Amino acid sequence: MQEARGTTLTTDSDGPQRTGIDRRLLWALVAVVGWVVDQVTKHLAVTRLEPGEPVSVLGPVLHLQLVFNDGAAFSLGGGGQLTGLFTAFSSIAGLVVIWFVFARLRHRGWAFVLGLLAAGIFGNLTDRLLRAPGFPVGHVIDFLQLPYWPIFNVADICVTSAAVGIIWLAVIKDIPPQGRRPEPEPAEPEPAEPEPAETDEEGR
Repeated sequence: MQEARGTTLTTDSDGPQRTGIDRRLLWALVAVVGWVVDQVTKHLAVTRLEPGEPVSVLGPVLHLQLVFNDGAAFSLGGGGQLTGLFTAFSSIAGLVVIWFVFARLRHRGWAFVLGLLAAGIFGNLTDRLLRAPGFPVGHVIDFLQLPYWPIFNVADICVTSAAVGIIWLAVIKDIPPQGRRPEPEPAEPEPAEPEPAETDEEGR
């Protein structure tokens, strides 16, 4: 419907609410794609690699080496004693990300970054919940190795990329998840002082 020629009326559904839905769809797409890539590559690593037998991919730069990690990201904190704690922490972090996305997300860049974060969190959490030795202390599959760097996986890459993106958006660009900070209300102008009345030469 048109109010006048060349003018189209819009509804509230085309504004912030629609924008929020679009951003959440982007978040979900990035999270699902990242999670699928992580799980597929882990399956290939388990079925085609042997523990303790590294395979060179890019000479000395990149090797594939299968390890079963009971610690945190990048095979850190292993030993089995804290595996359950890592699982609980990952579960809480994943729920916080989901709540944050549906409560406050309005920016495309933040949607992409938080999608990567969710993919990484739930990628490794899936291993802890479903892989041997069993729920909730399953071992995470790591298989990517760089020189002088702990062995890692695609989920770790997602988490690290998300951390860099969060620093870029929040610290360097100063962009909040809502997309922009609320503009301060303009200050009301002070009332002008009355001008003195003009007088003639005789003071009248």
